[in-house]
Amino acid sequence: MYEQFYGLSEKPFSLTPDTEFLYRYSGHQEALNVLLVALRNGEGFVRVTGEVGTGKTLLCRQLLKLLEADCAIAYLPNPLLTPLELYQAICHELELSVPAEASLQQLCQIIFVELARLHKAQRPLVVLIDEAQAMPHGSLEALRLLSNLETEKDKLLQIVFFAQPEFDQRLAEAKLRQLRQRITFSYQLKSLQEHEVASYLAHRLHVAGYNGPELFTKAAVGVLYKAAGGVPRLLNLLAHKALLAGYGKGVGKIDRGIAVKAVQDTAGLKQPRKAVFSPLSVEFALAMVVAVVTFLTWGLLR
Repeated sequence: MYEQFYGLSEKPFSLTPDTEFLYRYSGHQEALNVLLVALRNGEGFVRVTGEVGTGKTLLCRQLLKLLEADCAIAYLPNPLLTPLELYQAICHELELSVPAEASLQQLCQIIFVELARLHKAQRPLVVLIDEAQAMPHGSLEALRLLSNLETEKDKLLQIVFFAQPEFDQRLAEAKLRQLRQRITFSYQLKSLQEHEVASYLAHRLHVAGYNGPELFTKAAVGVLYKAAGGVPRLLNLLAHKALLAGYGKGVGKIDRGIAVKAVQDTAGLKQPRKAVFSPLSVEFALAMVVAVVTFLTWGLLR
């Protein structure tokens, strides 16, 4: 709708996790570094946790792109799987032929044979699990048991969890202590810091084809940051609404007023504080002072 008006080739603030728009701010870059170091060191279990909207799925897909040339990848975006469905999903991702009625044990054996083949070809298997906080207890145990498939010196597969903070609470339970002890690398994904927001918005606009001057004023960026708390998904939502509002008004600059309207149109966010002293309120206050002084002077002269 507003793309042509602002000289964009596509929407810059879509909520879908498109790796073309990945902005490697401090939190994402640190998380990516931890993941790559852990996987290169052959660690069995790694976890990345973060609040809703901090970009875990985007990070997961970026990691997938970085690893696919050197590793076999099993990407599981839906964790609501029984142990049998979990093993079936891994076989499907590896394009393995399995009998229609294969049991859990048979699937485990098929996976082990493939792991041995991949190990010989020096292509380790990495299983990426998104939204891991929703995975049933039995399936988490099935993953742990699957990780027992290893040689005397090397692990044959590595597992990366991407999850909301509730996952940490689940791992603290006694029944998952064996899995918890195997997670050797962890990272908690942070939101954008205030000084990173302007660059984040500019980066996404540039990827979407924008080549003009700064589109969001400093005041507008401040409003969006405070309302979104630096959460990328919320920033995308608010920036998208701000561009819609700017387009509706026919203005080429997103100022504080437009940003405020975008925030007010979004339920559940901290609303921006109104300015205490606007030009109008200052004039009104001065007028009141003059009126009071005049009234008191007139009273003394009577």
